Parts: sequence; structure tokens; C-alpha cells
Amino acid sequence: MNGQLPAIIGLAAAVACALLLLVAGVDKLRHRALLPGVIANYRLLPAGLVAPAALLLPAAELAVAGGLLLGLRPWAPLAAMLLLLLFAAAMAINIGRGRRHIDCGCGHVALRQQLGWGQVGRNLLLASALLPGLAPLPAGLGPAAVAVAVAAGVVAWLFLILFEQLRALAASAPGQLRG
Repeated sequence: MNGQLPAIIGLAAAVACALLLLVAGVDKLRHRALLPGVIANYRLLPAGLVAPAALLLPAAELAVAGGLLLGLRPWAPLAAMLLLLLFAAAMAINIGRGRRHIDCGCGHVALRQQLGWGQVGRNLLLASALLPGLAPLPAGLGPAAVAVAVAAGVVAWLFLILFEQLRALAASAPGQLRG
């Protein structure tokens, strides 16, 4: 099982990222009228590219999520890593510019989330956890190991959502210090 551990971690990360991207893509589609404003707030794209980016981003997130769930290696993990690193870079640039106050656009619209280094770190951690997914699954990876990886991925995704919701709630509480 030790030799299979990287594959199990990679598969668990793929499931967690797939669920994260799936929910994000669906949420962006549900609130598509708000997405161009969120993208524009980052001030990274020329105005003429904001609308096309708002159209393409949810589709890209959903396509990558589907690829991860279907096990399309190495392309889906690589695409997920690129998306996560792109999001991390966009956040880091704006934090560096002193623009923490903008909505990250990565959570549910009802719980607005300001930019923070925790989100940048989360994306970097998820991207690095996907690295084993660039290699083919080992031939000896049995159904029990796959089931453990899928369960671990679902649990990791639930923890990601829990911490994001708690962070957003804490940030929205009146009288709280913003860090």
C-alpha cells in the first residue's frame, strides 16, 4: 500500500478539486450576471476581455471537473493545476496591491469572501496535491484503494467548504477585526 500512497493522494486530490470546480462552475452559471463584475474587480484583464472570460471560466471549471472525475490523466490534473495557480496568482497580485477588500469569486455568492493569503495557500496546496495525478494510475491499484481515495477526496472537499464558510462567516460578523 505504501507504493500506492502517491496515487491515492493524487486521486483524492482529483476528487476534491473536481467537486470544488464543479460547485464553483455551477455557482458561477447560476449567478452569471455578477461574474463579469467579480472578474473586472481583479483589474487584471482589459475591459474587452472581461465578458469573454466570464463566459469561458464556468465552462472551463466544469470541463476540468468532468475530466478529473473521468480520470483523464494527465490532461485534467494539469488543467486543474493551471486553473488553481492562475487563481492563486490573481489573488496574490491583488493582495500585493492592497486590494484585499474585493470578493474572491470562489465561494457562494451569499457569503462574500475577501481575498486572503489562506486562499492563495489553499490553491497552491491543492495544485501540489494534484502532482501525482500527472502519472498514470499504477496497475495494482485495487477497488478498495480507489474507494479510499474517493472517500478521502470527498472528505477533503467537505473540509474545504467548511473552512471557507467559517472564514466567510467570521469575516462578515459585525465588529470583527479583519486580518
